[in-house]
Amino acid sequence: MNADLYKRLFKAIFSEDIVALKKIADLIISSERDINHKVLADSLEKIKYNEKPKTNNTFAQYKNDKSNISGMGTLPTSKRNDTQLVSYVPRDQLKHHMILNDEIENRLLCIEKEYAAKERLAKFNLTPKKKVLLYGAPGCGKTLAAERLAWNLGLPLLKVRFDSLLSSYFGESASNLRTVFDYCKDEPVVLLLDECDFIAKSRTSSQDVGEVPRIVNMLLTLLDEYNSPGLVVATTNLKVSLDEALFRRFDDVIEIPKPSIEEIKKLLIITFSAMNVSKEMDWEFLSKKLEGHSAANIVTIAQNAAKSCILEGSKIVKKEHILGVIKDVSMKY
Repeated sequence: MNADLYKRLFKAIFSEDIVALKKIADLIISSERDINHKVLADSLEKIKYNEKPKTNNTFAQYKNDKSNISGMGTLPTSKRNDTQLVSYVPRDQLKHHMILNDEIENRLLCIEKEYAAKERLAKFNLTPKKKVLLYGAPGCGKTLAAERLAWNLGLPLLKVRFDSLLSSYFGESASNLRTVFDYCKDEPVVLLLDECDFIAKSRTSSQDVGEVPRIVNMLLTLLDEYNSPGLVVATTNLKVSLDEALFRRFDDVIEIPKPSIEEIKKLLIITFSAMNVSKEMDWEFLSKKLEGHSAANIVTIAQNAAKSCILEGSKIVKKEHILGVIKDVSMKY
């Protein structure tokens, strides 16, 4: 078992992350099979499927220790005022269920599969995709996709705090960004640069002076040098004026589109899954009515319709409940 897997195992143990432990167990079994330790792999797999959850929590002794809830080392801070440069998103707060078209789903799956098989790829001098740029209209699931990657890979998610990272002092913003990337050299995490639109803008068209060009150039350098054990994921709403130099630094650039009519239908059905829905519900009609909305808007409309149904004392969600709230949610393009 390599050093990276040892680190992830210990972090999962001391952060009480059972899901991550199970994913690590799968990786261990897979790696043992790869080196032809079939008997050991079969034994481990048998334990995995035969062991029942214990009623007593062996992690209970750590329950009250909040000093390092993330299971990682001290998070990076600004040298000037000691403010945190990243936020840790606890695993139980990660949203990871997505409705995507087959192409985007397969591209995300490819990133996950390559990362899980990085040791096997290394034997052939190949590396997995580690730098991903997600772009598209607001509310289409770019941040959700980053959370999904962290969840499926069993990695902690760190979100860069641009409010703390940016500074009016000469060179300090770029220095803060390097501090964040340096931290990730020893910590396998998904580093999320969320809504980094000011970074994604083309440097040639930007009129900014001062810290912004410096932080853009630093990001390009850090992406060139990136060889950390985790992933870096950037998201932006911009569709035009994207810096081509930035594009080239990423291993994969994925546009997250607005949902199709079929995907809208799935979103509606899933959102109403805990409620009784009229047998006469015309999903096709409603999906066409909502065409052009972002996934976030569609979920909001469905949730508001559900609330409307409950508040009026009805036990069945009807088409009228949904139509009644569509006009209250502005479309976002």
